Amino acid sequence: MKVIGITGGVGSGKSSIVKEMAKRFRCRILMADDAAHAVYLPGNKCYDELVALLSEEILDEDGSIDKKKMSSLIFDNEELLSAVNSIVHPAVKIYILDRIDEARKADDCDFFLLEAALLIECGYNDIVDEMWFVYASDEVRRERLRSSRGYSDEKIDSIMRSQLSDEEFIKGSDFMIDNSFSIENSIMQIEKRIGK
Repeated sequence: MKVIGITGGVGSGKSSIVKEMAKRFRCRILMADDAAHAVYLPGNKCYDELVALLSEEILDEDGSIDKKKMSSLIFDNEELLSAVNSIVHPAVKIYILDRIDEARKADDCDFFLLEAALLIECGYNDIVDEMWFVYASDEVRRERLRSSRGYSDEKIDSIMRSQLSDEEFIKGSDFMIDNSFSIENSIMQIEKRIGK
């Protein structure tokens, strides 16, 4: 089983690539957002530590962590943000390593796909066998974000500024998929890479 990190900027089409690969190859998929969601659940050490750090103010009526409440508490507070990240990032990494280990033991897939925008920054090159960068031109990304998510140009600019540049993504990756065109074109690039 090969562990592949799928990364790229907002609107590049990471999720579309992962979905298409799942249709065509024997894959297990883990979206890093799902891993983060799992560690936020009550009963997890991460949940307990976040509540201890930020108080029950971040909880919903049902006792779960409300990410919007948490975000508003840590917004513009570098110290709190750093403290939250020091709790969440290691917990997410452990969760991901456990899922990879389960997949290896099950021996039921050829590829374990880990999808997230922050894989390179968070040091996941040490965990994956290969890091794949999903590239799309700025124009294509902007159009996708306007049409599919209804983002304003200001919001798109803000998100893009906060992410790695294409050059940084390329430097931290083993393979680049140009996803500016059709998904079929992207799959052809992937098939060439894996020798299909």
